[in-house]
Amino acid sequence: MEKKFIVLYGSQTGTAEEVAERLWKKIKCLNFQGFVKPMDEYEVVRLIHEPLVIFVCSTTGQGEEPDNMKNFWRFLLRKNLPAHSLAGVSFAVLGLGDSSYTKFNFVAKRLYRRLIQLGGTALTPIGLADDQHDLGPDAVVEPWEKNLISSICNRYQIPIEIKLESPGNFLTRYKAIVVPDAEVSESLLLSEKESEKERFQKGWSMECPVDAVVRENTRITSENHFQDVRLLKFSTDSLEYSPGDVLMVCPHNLKENVDKFFEVTSFKPEQRICLHTNDPDVTPPPSKFRSVSEGGGGGITVRECAETVWDLSRQPGRQTLALMSTFSTNELEKEKLEELASTEGQDDYLSYVCRPRRSMIELLADFPMTTAALTLDQTFDVLRPIRPRAFSIASSSKAHPGEIHLLVAVVNYKTRIVTPRLGLCSNWLARLSPGEKIPIWVRRGSLRFPSEPSTPLIMVGPGTGIAPFRSFISEQVAMNNASADKLVLFFGCRNKSGDYLCGNEWENWRRDNKIIFFCAYSRDQPDKVYVQHLIKKEGDTLKKLLLDKKGMFMIAGNAKFMPTQVKEAMLEALEIQENQEEFMNMLETQGRLQTETWS
Repeated sequence: MEKKFIVLYGSQTGTAEEVAERLWKKIKCLNFQGFVKPMDEYEVVRLIHEPLVIFVCSTTGQGEEPDNMKNFWRFLLRKNLPAHSLAGVSFAVLGLGDSSYTKFNFVAKRLYRRLIQLGGTALTPIGLADDQHDLGPDAVVEPWEKNLISSICNRYQIPIEIKLESPGNFLTRYKAIVVPDAEVSESLLLSEKESEKERFQKGWSMECPVDAVVRENTRITSENHFQDVRLLKFSTDSLEYSPGDVLMVCPHNLKENVDKFFEVTSFKPEQRICLHTNDPDVTPPPSKFRSVSEGGGGGITVRECAETVWDLSRQPGRQTLALMSTFSTNELEKEKLEELASTEGQDDYLSYVCRPRRSMIELLADFPMTTAALTLDQTFDVLRPIRPRAFSIASSSKAHPGEIHLLVAVVNYKTRIVTPRLGLCSNWLARLSPGEKIPIWVRRGSLRFPSEPSTPLIMVGPGTGIAPFRSFISEQVAMNNASADKLVLFFGCRNKSGDYLCGNEWENWRRDNKIIFFCAYSRDQPDKVYVQHLIKKEGDTLKKLLLDKKGMFMIAGNAKFMPTQVKEAMLEALEIQENQEEFMNMLETQGRLQTETWS
């Protein structure tokens, strides 16, 4: 049997890409030849010739496929594809999702069913990873991965006892070559000098962002409130966006973590390096990592890597610990890393990493001998890249021309570790000063606001969940379409004096009869009051707008308990006692019930 395979992924955030690369490495260790790619970069008509295909995909929005999977999925849905099209294909599907969403891993489930319909043979049952699990996605990914490897070994008669991550089997993706300071290539300089118009015509993306200037960075919660929430305003004339869109930001590591990195490693900050692939199946590194002779920009310094490439704040997964153990030259540290990475050491891993939210930089400091022995090649595998973060846009291009606003809750909390836990992106944004520039781009969000101005809309947005609704209402006001007979907003905060975000705006719009506004101040009275409590009291309003006038109901905010409780309150207010699930499914199918949440 020919030992060829491919790993295809679809993801909006990069998590699926990381998991796909990990699977690719493990299957390569079994002496297979294959590559890993986003689904839309793969020539899908060749799928019928592939003996082994691994799919890793996430779900976006209201059960939609990610952007880099849309064309692939559209092709698979063609009605003229014969039922036996994939009869020669063995496959496996791993979904990465969040069970706080109604359509949990919806895309992976649909893909799995469609591959079966087309005659494909499943090597192992579908894997449905859940961000809400205590161990995160790894709680499902790791056992699923083991089952997959076992199935592949059985199918191809490969000895199952092969140790996939032994030093002899493991190959780093890149070879890091230290080079003298090189001149930036002329081609790169030319590309940087492209006019804003030319770049805009190409479409903004991670590869082609726009520089936005920080105009304002204001704390909008009181100084004595436990939570620092920022209203950030950026100036840019080049970005077009609509209510419901999200702003993508790729943060830098915090200065203290960069300084700590060079304390615990043996790397020289100003060394310039270029990357070369160690395997022809590995995707070439971005231009900035390539030498001038290879059409790149002449390399990047190790300091730049520590500041803008490697994510020093993320929690290390068990796979990372296992990988570090293969590189470790110290027996005690090696043994401890292996123990933490093992299934038997799961409780220790929870206590060491998950519960205290230990970061990658702290792990490196806790295993100094292993860290000191790391090579630059290995570091590109041990440290994952900083991934862009998505923020719901809180402004309207019509109400705020030339600007784009964000509402950002700065993540800062304590665990049993003395040093406070700081969210990477929110703290980086909070430290920006007016006049600074950051690269940004816009992506379509999961919320689809009504296109018909007369459609009633009920919005529920506690805390910074208010952001997309501020965007929509601002636009309706600017277009003279806002009216209290069709726009209802439920907002929730702790107290009016502490975190009544953008309170003056809601009050003004309510006074001008632009919206009906309800606010739950959860701590301003002896009994806690949340948005769901107010929703239950507004049955007549909800029945009129949602049932009689066929309006829409939108929820945005924290994913933990709020969305479920709000939906239950809505059903109670509407007095829907029978066939509740069918009713909710009907609203979701029609796009009249939408949720945008985050952990």
